[in-house]
Parts: sequence; C-alpha cells; structure tokens
Amino acid sequence: MKLSIVIVSYNVRHYLDLCLQSVAKALEGIDGTEVFVVDNASSDDTMRVLPQRYPWVKFIANDQNLGFARANNLAIRKAKGEYVLLLNPDTTVAEYTLREAVSFMDAHPQAGGAGVKMHNEDGTVAPESRRAIPTPWVSALKMLGFTRRYYMSHLPWDEACRIEVISGAFCLLRHKALDEIGLLDEDFFMYGEDIDLSYRLLKGGWQNWYLPLPITHYKGKSTNKSEYRYVHVFYQAMLIFFRKHYSHLSFIYTLPVKAAIYFRAFIALIDLLRQKLHL
Repeated sequence: MKLSIVIVSYNVRHYLDLCLQSVAKALEGIDGTEVFVVDNASSDDTMRVLPQRYPWVKFIANDQNLGFARANNLAIRKAKGEYVLLLNPDTTVAEYTLREAVSFMDAHPQAGGAGVKMHNEDGTVAPESRRAIPTPWVSALKMLGFTRRYYMSHLPWDEACRIEVISGAFCLLRHKALDEIGLLDEDFFMYGEDIDLSYRLLKGGWQNWYLPLPITHYKGKSTNKSEYRYVHVFYQAMLIFFRKHYSHLSFIYTLPVKAAIYFRAFIALIDLLRQKLHL
C-alpha cells in the first residue's frame, strides 16, 4: 500500500466533512490508499453522520479525548502505507497535492518527512509552513519578537527546500523512518509533538522538506484558543520539549528560556481574563 492518511478529529464535523471531500478527490491516481479518522470523543454529531457519508473511511471512536499524539498513534499502528500522512481535520488539500507529495518522497529516499505550503483562510501564506528547531537561541529570539530564523524566512516559497520542523497540520512521513525513530511522543497532549518528531527525524539521519504544494488550513477551528486549557497545554508542550532535549545544558542557557515561557504563559492568561471581563 502506498499511502495511509490519519486524521484526528474533535468536535469539527463541518470542517472534517470538507476535509474528507477534498481528500477523496486528491487520492485519485494514487494506487493503494487508506484513510483513518480517529474521533476523540466528540460531543457533536461527527460519528453519527460521517461514517455513513464516507463508508470507505476507517473510523475509530475513542470514549475519551486521548490527545493528538495518542490518537494519531492508534491509527499509525494500524496503517499499512509506505507513507503516513498526518492531516488536520480543519484543512482542505488541492487535487494534485497528495500525488505530487508522494512522487517527491518516492524520488528522495532520504526524505523522512515533508510539509507543504499552508494557506490561511484569507489566502495568505502561513509562516509556520516552515520552522526551525526551537533551540535555546532560536527560542530566545522568537520570544523577543525576532521570528525570521524561527520561520526560516530566508527560504523561497516556490521551491522545495530542506527545513527543520514539519507542521502537524500536514505531515507526510515515511513509514520506515517512523519504524526507526518511534511514533509521536505521547507526553505531548496537543502541540509540540510535531516539533519533537521532526527533531528526532533529523537526529536519526533523515531529511525534512518543505514542498510548494497548497493546502488551506482553517487554523484553530479544532481548538478553542480563548480558553485557559489551551494556554496551559500550549506552554506545557514548550516546557516538555525543552526539558526533553535541552536539560543537559547549563542553567545559564536554560533558565532564561524557561523564565520566558512562564512569562509568556502568564501574559496570555492575563489577556484571557481581560477578555472575559469585557464579555
């Protein structure tokens, strides 16, 4: 089998419907495919409506929200494809994106993973289509507002380029590479697991690529960024990554970054409180 697609969904039936419609068209011409949808105990009508509408999709219904990493891993363990695509439910893919992405991976055996050119809902290009590993130095620059290095802004948008971090919204992975480096780290509930996986691919001797193939990402539709839980999970993920990969460094290097993470989390929580007070 050539390609397995894994989509983790939580209370986004409308967007998942649009996503599956686009995937159905984009899979034409690719021999040997399968699609998994892992539903993280949605309270909407996802599991009542969509399995009937898409009988060719393998739906997995969880009885609780397992988080992004654990839910993806459930399907990856069942996947038979040479390549595994992790795809957000709040995305739509162009008709040729999957075919050309698979062709690129076939032609580049050292490519462990590939991301694509993500467009926001308004048509603008999402800078997080290409990112650098958030080393202490890169993280410090980003915290101070200097994002050029983090978003690898020196790279062209219309050419395939080697990058460091592949976005979890569209993350095409070579199954062989996953077999070597392991699956997503389930210590990450949501956010950060794509950075960790990308870093492990690089450390394992694989290449990560950006491909100028379009998708639309209705960013944030699958998460509520105005809630305390989002702030907690997002900044906790940053700390998990930092402790996992940089705990060996001197506190002279790690303390400022950790302090900055806590400070940014505190500011985000203050902003949330202000928003609620004005409601």
